[in-house]
Amino acid sequence: MLIAGVDEAGRGPALGPMVLSVATIDKKDEEKLKKIGVKDSKLLSPAERERQHKLIVKAVHEFKTTHIEAREIDSLRDRQSLNEIEAMRIGYLLNNLKTRPELVYVDAPDVVEANFAKRIKKYISFDIQIKSEHKADVNYPIVSAASIIAKVERDAAIKKLCMRYGNLGSGYPHDPDTIAFLCNWVKKNRKLPDFARKSWETSKNIEDKVFQKKIGEWKE
Repeated sequence: MLIAGVDEAGRGPALGPMVLSVATIDKKDEEKLKKIGVKDSKLLSPAERERQHKLIVKAVHEFKTTHIEAREIDSLRDRQSLNEIEAMRIGYLLNNLKTRPELVYVDAPDVVEANFAKRIKKYISFDIQIKSEHKADVNYPIVSAASIIAKVERDAAIKKLCMRYGNLGSGYPHDPDTIAFLCNWVKKNRKLPDFARKSWETSKNIEDKVFQKKIGEWKE
């Protein structure tokens, strides 16, 4: 039986794309992934993710990825939740596989796991069983594999941005390098960069902080 795993990287950052990945493998070949040592990508070092990525893409039957850039996320969030956006893209990935799996495991962002499976079903053009669970990236090797593929691509995208614009950290709101980059960018350019998610509270707070400070300085 051909099974699939789906996961994302970069759901929460204020900078850069969200990357979704689907990977498929014959159920009887899952042991190959276990031998590689696949885990939730967050539990692995960058070097280990890179090492495993090279082995995973050879071990799986097929894989595909899609990037949702910051500008598109902002545009779509005007009318849809991030969970719905993610479900749409998962449907897109599954519909475009060369060989259709019978079962897909998905890491669920919805509080009620089954609700995310229902979201995805709306966007799939063929019959498939969807097992949507919290911590699927920990519990199922094929989801761990998809998680690693997505994370390696997301890291590569951030590295390209750093090469062009300087150190912007990981892009996550808890990263002081990311906050410093955004503050300096807004001070200099009077707006957020195109690769920032303007609908994020982090981005709005930085704009407010920088612009309020400028007004205060002007009044003095």
